[in-house]
Amino acid sequence: MNASRGKGYLNISRIGLAVPVLLAVLVLSAAAQNTAFQLDPAQTSIKFTLGDVLHTVHGTFRLKHGALQVEPATGKIAGEIVVDAQSGESGSGMRDRKMHKEVLESAHFPEITFRPDRIDGAVASQGKSTIKVHGTFGIHGVEHEIIVPADVEMSGDHWTATVHFTVPYAKWGMKNPSTLFLRVNDSAEIDLVAAGGLVKPTSSISAQ
Repeated sequence: MNASRGKGYLNISRIGLAVPVLLAVLVLSAAAQNTAFQLDPAQTSIKFTLGDVLHTVHGTFRLKHGALQVEPATGKIAGEIVVDAQSGESGSGMRDRKMHKEVLESAHFPEITFRPDRIDGAVASQGKSTIKVHGTFGIHGVEHEIIVPADVEMSGDHWTATVHFTVPYAKWGMKNPSTLFLRVNDSAEIDLVAAGGLVKPTSSISAQ
């Protein structure tokens, strides 16, 4: 083999090695980009469960709007989820009126919010991931720091997240609606199933 032919083989080998390296860099760069999650109210359900001595109360709230932006490289997350507090219902008009007037005081505090600021764990570009989300939960005019576990599933440009956490409403200053003949728990269990699509983020979280 002459010298020129040897150099040719070396160049081809280098090109062959460069292609997968370049692809790997492109994949890593894409994974490191910010990801914006838009919540779809039609695909999102918010349920609450409240135990009492006679039976368990189940109810729902409606999502008003929500959008989250994740920066995978730093674990930062920004945005908010806004729930219509006045939409809460449990199937009993009398119980719901008491909930809105005496517990939530939803006429004065019409929104329930969650504003995350960081995540522990990574969201895979496809398939299922389990993470923890830290942020502030706003209800009844006061914000509280919470950490909630979330199971996230990515499929193309669509995503679904399932979250379960406890709201100790009495501890947070809201009235327990118990009466002499009806005793209810001091905490409510919340189950959120959020879904939506991916959108292009408008800016970097670090720049905000």
